[in-house]
Amino acid sequence: MIMRYIGGFRGAGVLLRGDEQIARANYDFDAYQTRPGEITGSGEIRTNRKTLKDIFGLSGLSIVTDDGRKLTLRFTEKQLRPDSISAHVEVVGELKAPKAAAVAAE
Repeated sequence: MIMRYIGGFRGAGVLLRGDEQIARANYDFDAYQTRPGEITGSGEIRTNRKTLKDIFGLSGLSIVTDDGRKLTLRFTEKQLRPDSISAHVEVVGELKAPKAAAVAAE
């Protein structure tokens, strides 16, 4: 399968569970088009240790980025290191970037 690199997304936003605001977080995501109309992403979120420990493994999490994108998050790791301030996630949502940012990747 050929995946097309859409672009990288880095910044900050507010973590939500449902409509409840949890905390601010930084993110660093990469997005790929896997099929026409299907975009998937993955990367890291970073926040304070206590917040990350409290939310790790929960479902229904999203981040609203400072530029207004709402992205659904799903943790991909099985365990969180006790001293960790970051976690790997899969991302779904408004991941499209300008066409100029897309490059083919194999």
